[in-house]
Amino acid sequence: MYRFLLTPRWWGINLFVVLAIPFCVFMGTWQLGRFEDRVQSHEQAEKAPDPSTRAAKPLDALLPVDKVTSGRPAIATGTYADQFLVPGRKLDDRQGFYVLNMLRTDSGKALPVVRGWLPGPATDARVPAAPKGEVTVTGDLQASENTHSDGVDVRGGLPSGQVGMISAATLVNLVPYDVYDAWVTLPEAEAGGTGGAMKPVPAAAPEGSGLDLKAFQNLGYTGEWFVFAAFVLFMWFRLVRREAEAERDIALGLVPAESAAPATADASEGAGPAAEGAEAPDTAEGAPKDAPEDPSSPDYDVASTPVR
Repeated sequence: MYRFLLTPRWWGINLFVVLAIPFCVFMGTWQLGRFEDRVQSHEQAEKAPDPSTRAAKPLDALLPVDKVTSGRPAIATGTYADQFLVPGRKLDDRQGFYVLNMLRTDSGKALPVVRGWLPGPATDARVPAAPKGEVTVTGDLQASENTHSDGVDVRGGLPSGQVGMISAATLVNLVPYDVYDAWVTLPEAEAGGTGGAMKPVPAAAPEGSGLDLKAFQNLGYTGEWFVFAAFVLFMWFRLVRREAEAERDIALGLVPAESAAPATADASEGAGPAAEGAEAPDTAEGAPKDAPEDPSSPDYDVASTPVR
């Protein structure tokens, strides 16, 4: 009954099932692993001490920024140069902007430094002047932002002197010197009161270290891939059952086989000549049986009335 599984058409279906189910299981397992990694990173981040409480180290010793060095206090020495405003940033549920200055170091590169936050629309008139001369700053280290970071403006078209993303890839196109692939935020107001009107911007947790929306998306994708695998297996069984039932019905004669129709047609065509070649019933002098009788026959009188 199941010999149809060896036909070329079913070979294609079977091959698809054999390849699709392991692929779905693999993808579901991979997504589950991503979710478990995020859960583990979240647990480790909760158990680890606050990065800002650890001893400060020179900037170059903490690069590149990763989950371990993110938030660590970094020390850098240089001179403030170009200044930019970063609009559309919230602090304490209030809309405002960051004040970002480029600190040119002895290495020739510049370190983006967020000196603080101010409420309202971005405007230079309200920004305290940056310290003059050589300064040494100690700020919490942060990785460059990307399009998925909170508060980032990727629409473009911002006024001159404003940037929507704190990233080396963005800033290097606005300044005539190299930029570190990182930035720091000052945990306190600048000495001397020049930044006293600004609020410090707290360091953000590194990406992938918490149970955010992406973590639960990985969990949802895990369920979807396993559902796909079960669906493929269900459809294969359903198709096999339908084909087997059709084969059984044909074997029992409940449904005529595909070859029954041509055979019947051939039999009908063969019956025509045979019927034409059959002998006609005997009639008087070979006349047709149903032909009208001749009035001149002896059985008729002159008035063509049959003689009783």
